[in-house]
Amino acid sequence: MYNKVKELISASQKFQKPISELIIEQECLTSGLSRKEVWNKMKYNLSTMKKAVEKGQEGEGVFSKTGLSGGEAVKIKNYRHNNKTLSGDTMMQAVQNAIATNEVNASMGIVCATPTAGSAGTLPGILFMLENRLELTEEQEINFLFTAGGFGLIIANNAVIAGASGGCQAEVGSASAMGAAASVEAAGGNAQQSAEALSIALSNLLGLVCDPIAGLVEVPCVKRNAIGATNALIAADMALAGCKSVIPADEYILAMNKVGQSMPTALRETGIGGLAGTPTGQAIKTKIFGKNV
Repeated sequence: MYNKVKELISASQKFQKPISELIIEQECLTSGLSRKEVWNKMKYNLSTMKKAVEKGQEGEGVFSKTGLSGGEAVKIKNYRHNNKTLSGDTMMQAVQNAIATNEVNASMGIVCATPTAGSAGTLPGILFMLENRLELTEEQEINFLFTAGGFGLIIANNAVIAGASGGCQAEVGSASAMGAAASVEAAGGNAQQSAEALSIALSNLLGLVCDPIAGLVEVPCVKRNAIGATNALIAADMALAGCKSVIPADEYILAMNKVGQSMPTALRETGIGGLAGTPTGQAIKTKIFGKNV
């Protein structure tokens, strides 16, 4: 079991294996499953992600029962088709994928929690853009998920991945960091560059609060996944360019944990503070649940 990022990087360098391969081997060892069984489980996760992305972009899109979210992935799809985007078509494709996934989640559809349902759009947002951008094979896409999962496991074991425990930095922040690290490997970068990307991505979202309006995983959660996806890609590009983080990845993870512990309860998925505590946020809560809630 790799408990620290530095252990994972050291093993990759020592054995001359990509992180994805190390994680596959670890999963076989800890689960007792064969390589084929482990691989097929991750293949199923990939399929689940792809179906959610596609569902969120079909027709007029999908909508939640509350009416707070839905249809925006399709709006972005149409915008990309009819306009010259300001941030570039590549970035907006990632945004479209991320929002599509989280709109499916908000509409009670099936998603792959990576690492949580509230942050489920970040990795698919990145991955299915890279599928086109880098012409990834299915094998490479599955390896992407193993790499992301390996880093995610380290984050979970040394900090938190739940908004109720550590704020949105622990959900979308962790997902963004996982995606950044995996993107580096998918683009041909080395393990140390993956660690640098993780650090950069995590630092950019450090301190992000979890303040869902009415306590529902819709606003601002859906759009934050879009930010998580684009943040990951920027961090990966910086790492591939040779940029480095002053603070090591493992220290970033511990810092995130301490920041999360320092957050007041109102900013940890309670639907009380932040955007949830605004007059509009409170009015929406009353409209959905009534005055006595």
